[in-house]
Amino acid sequence: MRQTNSLYTNRHGQRPLPPVPEIILTAENDNQSDDNNSNNYNTNTNPGTNTSELNKMDAEKQEAKNLQMEFEWVLKEEVHQLLKKLKVVLIECAHRFPVPLYENEGKKTEKFILSVSPPEQLKAILTLTGDTITQADISFKLSKPPYQIQRTSITQDSPWKLQQVQDAANHLQQAINHIDDVDDSYHFKRTSDEVLHVIGNILEALQRGRLSLIIPKKKPIDELIKGRNMKCLAPNLSEDLAVSFYLQSHKLIIAVYQLTNIQGTMRFDSCQAEASVNWLNEVLLFLTAGLQLCQQLKDKISVFSLYKDFTVGSRSSSALSY
Repeated sequence: MRQTNSLYTNRHGQRPLPPVPEIILTAENDNQSDDNNSNNYNTNTNPGTNTSELNKMDAEKQEAKNLQMEFEWVLKEEVHQLLKKLKVVLIECAHRFPVPLYENEGKKTEKFILSVSPPEQLKAILTLTGDTITQADISFKLSKPPYQIQRTSITQDSPWKLQQVQDAANHLQQAINHIDDVDDSYHFKRTSDEVLHVIGNILEALQRGRLSLIIPKKKPIDELIKGRNMKCLAPNLSEDLAVSFYLQSHKLIIAVYQLTNIQGTMRFDSCQAEASVNWLNEVLLFLTAGLQLCQQLKDKISVFSLYKDFTVGSRSSSALSY
């Protein structure tokens, strides 16, 4: 054993290679990675541009999310709040009408004197009950010889109907009915188009009601002369005379038309008198307020109508918890 050990210790064998330091391997790998990245940079666009685009996409996603949440809140809360407020305004308007409408008994009676200066030219003393002239004494001066005073009247046996009042009341009732169709328990299930459809129906009804009071329908003179209301007058007027009662804005107006044949050409002279009606003024104020509320809600919803992908079915969890 000793000899063997001695031979081993005196042997000049080949030295084993020292291990490669770990830091050198790491550096070589880093160099290879840098070379690869260098090649990638040569083929790709500027990394700064990519970062900017990513940031822009993130901002757009966040904006869309915020809009979605606001849209959900508007549908769930604000639409119903504004419709409630609108209904209160329209019911107040309905209570101003002198006809039965939305728990309003109507049949309000008022007396008016409509005249011009001098009063002999045209004068009417009348009683308005609801939407009907139940009594009237009318006098006017003829515009052609013998220039005498013409008199006629309206009696309770044959009253004069003001169709404009009933038309406006019907349109107002339609607007209230449209609101009742979307009470608190109603949930909008589609896009903003559904809300705009409801608001559009209400707007159209209110506009028709308002226009029926401020812009009377024009009728040709021959239609006025042959109209059924002319049969309400006692005594009846000659066929070259016509009387008309109508509403225009907050006024009740009487107009008298007198036909004249001048060398084969028919022409007519007219004269009118008016009186202010308080309830008409109040009705128009409430109708205008209702239209403004509708337009306010329509403008808000119209913003979201630009985003066709906004639907109640696509609610996010954050929107549902809002």
